[in-house]
Amino acid sequence: MVALVVAVVVAAVAGGVAWWLRSRRPAPPSQGPSWAVPTHVDRHDFVRPDAPWLVAVFSSATCLACQATIDKAEALESSAVAVQDVEAVADKAIHDRYRVEAVPMVLVVDAEGDVRASFLGEPTATDLWAAVAEAREPGSTPGDCDHGSAAG
Repeated sequence: MVALVVAVVVAAVAGGVAWWLRSRRPAPPSQGPSWAVPTHVDRHDFVRPDAPWLVAVFSSATCLACQATIDKAEALESSAVAVQDVEAVADKAIHDRYRVEAVPMVLVVDAEGDVRASFLGEPTATDLWAAVAEAREPGSTPGDCDHGSAAG
């Protein structure tokens, strides 16, 4: 009987110590926010759905990097490339539809609505222009260049 009481006490103490050690363990490091980049869009949600290519810049009027991103994208406007600034307030429905929560976000989209390249944050002009060139004509940029992708 004494052995049983000692075993129960030892088990209770061990359980208490295990609980205490676990409760002192620091919380895991924050993984931070994770923003999803759309992989497909409905071209009819954007300007010139008949254009072979679309460069959509999701932006906000309060974002300093957004205007520079828009300026870089607008240089790509042509008969083959439609460029649209999708501003968070003015185009809230589109931001909501594609769950865009971070700006600037740039999507390079083909005629079928597949996102062929993307940038989260302000890209360099060289990277943005190279991504559009590569999407339009694969192999047109050097293979060791690392620019936009569907993942960012």
